[in-house]
Amino acid sequence: MGIFDGATDGIYRDKDVLDEDYQPDQVLEREDEIADYRDALLDVLFGRTPDNIFLYGKAGVGKTAVTNFVLGELRAEVETRDTADPIHISRVNCDSETTYSVIRELANGLLPATHSPYAAKGYSTSDLFDELYTQMERVGGTHLIVLDEVDHLTDPDALLYQLPRARANGYLNDARVGIIGISNNYTFRNTLSSKVKSTLMETEISFSTYDADELVSILEHRADLAFQPGVCEDSAITLCAAYAAKDDGSARQAIDLLRAAADAAWKADDPTITDAHVKDVRDDVDRGQLHDKISDQTTNAQRVLEAAARLQNKHGEPARTREIQESYQQLARSYGDPDPSTSLKFAQRHLDDLEMLGFVIKSEENRGKGGGRSYIWEVDMDLETVIDVREDIEQTNAA
Repeated sequence: MGIFDGATDGIYRDKDVLDEDYQPDQVLEREDEIADYRDALLDVLFGRTPDNIFLYGKAGVGKTAVTNFVLGELRAEVETRDTADPIHISRVNCDSETTYSVIRELANGLLPATHSPYAAKGYSTSDLFDELYTQMERVGGTHLIVLDEVDHLTDPDALLYQLPRARANGYLNDARVGIIGISNNYTFRNTLSSKVKSTLMETEISFSTYDADELVSILEHRADLAFQPGVCEDSAITLCAAYAAKDDGSARQAIDLLRAAADAAWKADDPTITDAHVKDVRDDVDRGQLHDKISDQTTNAQRVLEAAARLQNKHGEPARTREIQESYQQLARSYGDPDPSTSLKFAQRHLDDLEMLGFVIKSEENRGKGGGRSYIWEVDMDLETVIDVREDIEQTNAA
């Protein structure tokens, strides 16, 4: 008798609907955002250049799911319209990428099968822009370029200035281009130059975190698809939603928690998913979520966070900006960066971003007459877990 004999799906009907890469046929609790997205892309149906669109919101609040849904709907509608040009959708994850590498990836994605891809070195950025425009013109139609984690791009100004102006500058005649930027960082636009901001003239769509009722709606829909009838107790869904809403308001976290609870029930041959299963798996899921949340940040932002966590863990109190900056420099060197930033503004900027994302809490400290003001930063999560997760990330990156 083999070790897998007798194995069954048990409580599951379709477990895949709980996977991170699952794209639902309908996106719940995001009707307003979908309507704004639709309006920004309407011109595509009439052969006109669409608005540039930037989506902002924390991880797990539906930015990617809504993008996939709206673009799928757009592609289907374009095929029925004589007034619409063909659309070509290109997607690039910008994490640690440069304008050069993004343009190269976009150009390679449009090359005919008989053409060898452009190598990582040996061309100027200008040459690759020219080749990208050549391929866009060759293919024709409307090109929608989705830049995921656009805030991680090391030099965004060049890319976000050149592409939207391609037709105005005479590089494109028949082809059209629209930019769709996706970012977790609400302050990203403030880092762009004034000329880029005026060029983009983008539609901004902000994705708020989900509340508990919205998460219950999403989880009930997924549970109906994922499990056999009557398998998942309503209270287990409510508990998953409550935990996620209290933390980050992330649908991804709520779904991961439900999946982990379901797996626990399945492996134990329990007939139903209960509150007890949810409580048993919560710590492991939270650690995994924290790992993903930290990994989503730039390397420098991660190291600033780790520096703050180590100082707070060592001294038992939140640290000041300068202390964190000095600790960051030591950490960065220990991880192999020979020339980390020494600027206090560098640390301040990353700490402000981390505050916006909910990693840290900022407090103003008045140092008395003539002493000026300073800021202290409290890491608002388990310090040991942050440090452990950061060490895991660095070890993985070094492997």
